[in-house]
Amino acid sequence: MEAVVVDNLALMPDFLDPINLLSYFGTWALIGLLLVVFVESGVLFPILPGDSLLFVAGMLAAGTAAAAQDGTVPANFELWQLVLFIPIAAVLGAQVGYWIGRNIGTAMFKPDARFLKQRYLDEAHLFFEQRGPFAIVIARFVPIVRTLAPITAGAARMNYAVFTLFNAVGAVIWGVGLTVLGYWLGRFEIIQTLLEPIVLGIVALSVLPIAFEWYKRRKAARQAGGAAEPEAST
Repeated sequence: MEAVVVDNLALMPDFLDPINLLSYFGTWALIGLLLVVFVESGVLFPILPGDSLLFVAGMLAAGTAAAAQDGTVPANFELWQLVLFIPIAAVLGAQVGYWIGRNIGTAMFKPDARFLKQRYLDEAHLFFEQRGPFAIVIARFVPIVRTLAPITAGAARMNYAVFTLFNAVGAVIWGVGLTVLGYWLGRFEIIQTLLEPIVLGIVALSVLPIAFEWYKRRKAARQAGGAAEPEAST
């Protein structure tokens, strides 16, 4: 199949553009990809293109993305390497995040902190109790959350064996699923042509749970404020 030229994702910052990011690593593209997965999985740098990066990597492994054909990104990895090493990097990154949270997590969460507030830790502990460890699997598919979830689980003293099991399950489903999806869909010419909007769509879908949770919190805060006003006037 003739490759279709795909422009870089000009609407995204370079470090969020999976093609630009892989191009930066050059012949070390596989190592760079695994490093990004490792860091984003729990090592305190959540703003990285995890989902879209795996999808594009699958396309590059299939040799169908234009970036692989024109040499912009050296496609020096195969599908079997991705489906083997990506879950390993994801598991290891989250394990490191867990131990960061376990050892210094409680000190990182403070009542007056700008980002890591104490109430986030309390809510996370309640979240794990209500939804169980499967929350670790769900978190894999939400940017930022997949970075903070292992840290929060460690700080909340989640059982280590249980965390490790569900961390591995989530890493395999996420790492293998998105990569194979990119590998399979990348064979279709229409997917190659629409790579830019597809990647942007993946990013948008990934952040939807965050937007929904923010809306619920804001709505609850407004309702709580409205209920407090009559009491104050009384």
